Amino acid sequence: MAATIAANTGPEPLAGRGEHETKMINPFQRMIESQLEGIQRQMADAADELRAMEIVGSAGGGAVRVTVTGLGEVLDVQIDPQVLREGDCELVQDLVCAGVREALRKASDTKRARLSEALPFASMGMELPDIL
Repeated sequence: MAATIAANTGPEPLAGRGEHETKMINPFQRMIESQLEGIQRQMADAADELRAMEIVGSAGGGAVRVTVTGLGEVLDVQIDPQVLREGDCELVQDLVCAGVREALRKASDTKRARLSEALPFASMGMELPDIL
């Protein structure tokens, strides 16, 4: 009777990559992955909250009011009919632009503050890019 001895060549290679699968996960890697999952969850929650927010910017003493979400999506523009009756098209255009700018500035400030709560490195003074 002949015995067949198979050579142990190590872990099975991953399909098509020629790399070896590692069964053990480094505890540090597990900790990092866990923290990243938490950050992803916080970012998703922050995005949902910002999407549901309504932020108002105005111009001309309230003659124009612009409502945006916390993500900067324009929801509504209201123009006082009295401004339209005056017939100054250029004034109306300027007021709308000013209202949109104010609403978007407020939304940006709100978004930056909310994301700073969700991201740990933001509290270290790192400048956040516009990521949402």
